[in-house]
Amino acid sequence: MSARLPLEGVKVLDLSRALAGPYCSALLADLGAEIIKVESLKGGDVTRQWPPFEGEHSLYFDSTNRNKSSIALDLYSATGQEVLRQLAAGCDVLLENFRPGVMDKLGLSAQNLREKYPELIVASITGFGTTGPLQDAAGLDQVAQGMAGLMSVTGPDAEHPYRFGVPIIDMVSGIFTALGITASLAARATGGHSPWVSTSLLESALALSAFHGQRYLSTGDIPVPLGNDHASLTPYGTFNTADIPLIIAVGNERQWQQLCQILGNPDLADDPRFRTGRDRTAHRAELKVLLEELLSTRAAASWMEAIRADGIPCGPIYNYAQAFADEQVQALKMVQQLTRQDGSDLPILRGPLNLDGVATTVRKAPPGLGEDTVQVLSGFGFTPEQIEELKRSGVVLGAHEPVASGAGRP
Repeated sequence: MSARLPLEGVKVLDLSRALAGPYCSALLADLGAEIIKVESLKGGDVTRQWPPFEGEHSLYFDSTNRNKSSIALDLYSATGQEVLRQLAAGCDVLLENFRPGVMDKLGLSAQNLREKYPELIVASITGFGTTGPLQDAAGLDQVAQGMAGLMSVTGPDAEHPYRFGVPIIDMVSGIFTALGITASLAARATGGHSPWVSTSLLESALALSAFHGQRYLSTGDIPVPLGNDHASLTPYGTFNTADIPLIIAVGNERQWQQLCQILGNPDLADDPRFRTGRDRTAHRAELKVLLEELLSTRAAASWMEAIRADGIPCGPIYNYAQAFADEQVQALKMVQQLTRQDGSDLPILRGPLNLDGVATTVRKAPPGLGEDTVQVLSGFGFTPEQIEELKRSGVVLGAHEPVASGAGRP
C-alpha cells in the first residue's frame, strides 16, 4: 500500500504466544504497527512445534505471525530481563498472554510497569479474567467454548455438543484486544490515557452469546442446538437439492415470497403455517420437508443462480480447496505469495481489512526464530559491540545461530 497505514510509528512489544495474542498483533501489524515478537531462546513461540508442518516450518505459526520481527531472548536471566526492560521503554504497547504470575517473574509486574512506564499501554489476555476463583487458572479455547455455553448450542442436538471447527475464542479474544489497544492509542492521542487493556477467553466467549444469552437472561429459556438451522429465522440453513446441499437464508417476508416464486410454489407463502417468520419457525420441520421436495428437482448450482439473482443470500458448502478456487475469493486477492528468509515459498492469507478500498498486505513473511534480533536491538540503540556481547554470552540468539544448551526455560 502506498498510503500511510494508520498505525505506522506504533511499536508493539509482543510477548504473546500460541494464538490469541499473536492473532491480535497480526491485526495490528496489518494496520502498520511495528511488531517486535520476543521469543524464548529455547524453541521460541510454542506453536513453532505445532503441526501442520511444511518441511521444518510450522504452518500453525505461519498463519498468525505475518509482518512481524522476531528477537530470541533469554527471558529468565538478569541481563535478558534488562534488555526486555529497555525494549519496553521504547515501545508504545506491550502485549502478553502469559499464565498468571509469569510477568512478575520477568520483572514486569503490574506495579512495576505502571511506575516505570506510565505511558506504556499494556494489553493482557487471560483464561478467565483478573478476578474470581479461576483468575489464576490456565485456560484454553475449547474450555472457554464449553464453559460459556457456546458448545451447548453447536451440534446436531443437545446430546452431542460440538466445538467450533477453528479456535474461534482465541481469535475473537485477539480481535477484542486489538480493538482495546487501538482505542487506548486513540485516547492517548487526544490527551487521555487507558494504560491497561485486558480481556479473557471466558469473557470473549460469553460476549459471543448474542441473542442466545439474551434469551436466557430475559426469559429463562435455555437454548438448544439446531444443527445447521438458524435459531430465529426460517428458512435459514442448509437444504438438500438434487446433488449437494445449499445454504439459503431468508431474512424477511419479501424474500420469503420471492423464494416461493422461484421454487415454483407461490401459494406456499400464504399457507397459514408459514405466513410469518414466527409461524415458519414454529413449523420449521414441516417447512423443511416441503422445501427440499421442491429443491430436489434441480441441481444446487441452478438454484443458487436463480436465488441469488433475486437478492436472497444463498451459497454452497465448500471445502478449503473449493473455497480458495472460488472466483469471488480469488477476486479479493486474499492469498498472497511470499518468500521466507530461507528462500522457501509461502502462500499466505492477508488480513481481512481494506482501507480506502485497498486491501492490507503481507509485507513480511513470518520470521524465523531470532531472525531480526540484531536489527531490532540496533533500532533500540544497542551498539554492535553490545549486541555481540549479548550473543556471545547466550542472552540473545541471532538468525541461523544454534540455541545454547540450557538457555532459556520452556
